[in-house]
Amino acid sequence: MAFQKAVKGTALIGGGAIATVFGLSQFSQYRNKHGALVQVQAAEDAPVRRDHLPTREQQILALQTSGEFDVLVIGGGATGCGCALDAATRGLKTALLERDDFSSGTSSRSTKLIHGGVRYLQKAIMKLDFEQYRMVKEALEERAHLLQSAPHLSAPLPIMLPIYKWWQLPYYWIGIKLYDLVAGSQCLKSSYVLTKSRALELFPMLRKDRLVGAIVYYDGQHNDARMNLAIALTAARYGAATANYTEVRHLLKTTDTGSGRPHVCGVRCRDVLTGKEFDVRAKCVINATGPFTDSVRKMDDQEVPNICQPSAGVHIVMPGYYSPDNMGLLDPATSDGRVIFFLPWEKMTIAGTTDSPTDVTSHPIPTEEDINFILSEVRNYLGADVEVRRGDVLAAWSGIRPLVTNPDSKDTQSISRNHVVTISESGLVTIAGGKWTTYRAMARDTIDAAIQEHNLKAGSSKTMGLQLEGAKDWSPTLYIRLVQDYGLESEVAQHLASTYGDKAFEVAKIAQVTGKRWPIVGKRLVSEFPYIEAEVVYGVKEYARTAVDIISRRTRLAFLNVQAAEEALPRIVDIMGKELNWCEQKKKEELETAKKFLYYEMGYKVKTDQLTDRSEISLTPSDIERYKKRFRMFDKDKKGFITILDVQRVLQSISVQIAENTLHEILNEVDLNKNGQVELNEFLQLMSAIQKGHVSGSRLAVLMKSAEENLQQRQAIPVDRSGGGL
Repeated sequence: MAFQKAVKGTALIGGGAIATVFGLSQFSQYRNKHGALVQVQAAEDAPVRRDHLPTREQQILALQTSGEFDVLVIGGGATGCGCALDAATRGLKTALLERDDFSSGTSSRSTKLIHGGVRYLQKAIMKLDFEQYRMVKEALEERAHLLQSAPHLSAPLPIMLPIYKWWQLPYYWIGIKLYDLVAGSQCLKSSYVLTKSRALELFPMLRKDRLVGAIVYYDGQHNDARMNLAIALTAARYGAATANYTEVRHLLKTTDTGSGRPHVCGVRCRDVLTGKEFDVRAKCVINATGPFTDSVRKMDDQEVPNICQPSAGVHIVMPGYYSPDNMGLLDPATSDGRVIFFLPWEKMTIAGTTDSPTDVTSHPIPTEEDINFILSEVRNYLGADVEVRRGDVLAAWSGIRPLVTNPDSKDTQSISRNHVVTISESGLVTIAGGKWTTYRAMARDTIDAAIQEHNLKAGSSKTMGLQLEGAKDWSPTLYIRLVQDYGLESEVAQHLASTYGDKAFEVAKIAQVTGKRWPIVGKRLVSEFPYIEAEVVYGVKEYARTAVDIISRRTRLAFLNVQAAEEALPRIVDIMGKELNWCEQKKKEELETAKKFLYYEMGYKVKTDQLTDRSEISLTPSDIERYKKRFRMFDKDKKGFITILDVQRVLQSISVQIAENTLHEILNEVDLNKNGQVELNEFLQLMSAIQKGHVSGSRLAVLMKSAEENLQQRQAIPVDRSGGGL
């Protein structure tokens, strides 16, 4: 009864606020509906799309031999690739340079949401800030576009906002309903209120005590790195000369004959893979480098003040059982005022983000402090029966948000939450700020400004309604054809369809025969993830040139489980070596570089810090005696340590065989001083860390326990990773 009264009261309170926004929303909706018709027609008038994707070598050659480009974009993130796509589809001769890989920076390290920004709408209403309202409105329009342009890579996601105080119900209900209203006809699905029992039914992990009810609203979710790559590949198909691993050394300038002022006319660049340097000339150069905005601006003018204020956002990935398969969670007010999302993603659970000032770097590193902050906030919302363990963190990463101040604003100190397009005296066009969701609008505004400033001959933007790589013939049931036509596992087929869209058939065609009754084709890189070896071969065609490109952006293995990524690396390097003709030394270097990436940038270092030779042993005397007894079962010779031979002897006695290289991996996870053996002290440190929740899923611990229990029963011992994390 109280719940019904609260809902009725909420409706009355919210009426006035909703009416306040209604006029603005209706006008904007009318304007956008008519504008969208024009834009869809424009997309149909875009240049011819190539069926064949040029190789990287062909793209490098095009950069060197095509003469002057109309537009040259620096930066291969979402915004830079969006600019290249917008320019190319307008018929402009376009080039794009990225010093690393496409989406190697912030664009692959997001929260994976396509959203308007509920908190920004809250601020817009509370402060009567029309600029923030416009930003949310634009983001919601772009959210609809992104979901339509790449439906294989994105989908609506319901997000639950749990309510623990009665007064919060009308407050949040009004805000969420206004969010729906601002979206207008592009609202994904209408938000709704849940009773306590229904909320717990949909999100059973939720903390039950003091729970009043919940509100569910809808936003979008996507595979950010693959979306970025789809934009880059689509730009290439429309004729843009796009090249990753091509670094800009400095800007080229000429003197304007009319004004006598220097004018940016291109760049000197270097092919990072070959070391060759060459010039690329263009009528207009666009700086779309995200956190590195100021470094390019200073290439143009050393005296220009910085406009980028970088902020680090850390995310963690946990096993899928921490959240329902199709329901996210929003913590609108954390202990320090930040917002935390807790979302299902790629059958795992992603939690984040933090927001703290940082230095600009190409290799941001997640800190233990940020990881523990996120875990602490997650614990506040999950039930007491769900133990949130530090050891369940499977991967962690930090992304740098390029917040900017507007140099053309009177108040140059205030942070602009919207994007900023600025043009220097020498004609360098810079696009900065904004958010992933609005990449297309940012690109449109940038190319509009470039056309006006440099008198380029081109019409209006043609990207609204334009389908990205893989979207044209995709359907939700496409994966069934992959299963039926090629004999792929259903899980693998679904993964290929949702990653490559209609290009999944190209991957399936090159998939290797397994030699099994089922699946017929598709050898997995690691057993518990649907990534297959054929994706490595196809990734090279998609411009992947390093092992890191494969584990982090062509597949998302590094973002889902760093241990699984490390296990897959040797095979990935072997396949890439054959495709790219790597020598043994090059393969060794790639392996080491990828391991370093996992160790520092994807959270492996903070994992090893949980279990070191200095880790405290916090076990009761009875536990210590029990674990010593288990250890001695393997250490028959009372050496004080166990080796692979000891483990093999015990396994042989119970008729179990495990490959020697697998045993090496298992012992290496616990061998803290890396001397090829596990000492008693290391084993006790492991068991102590497991009890405290700092480590989970240790294969050695599972193996030894299973051997102890099965010496008489003679049952098989599981050696697959159990989902344990960092």
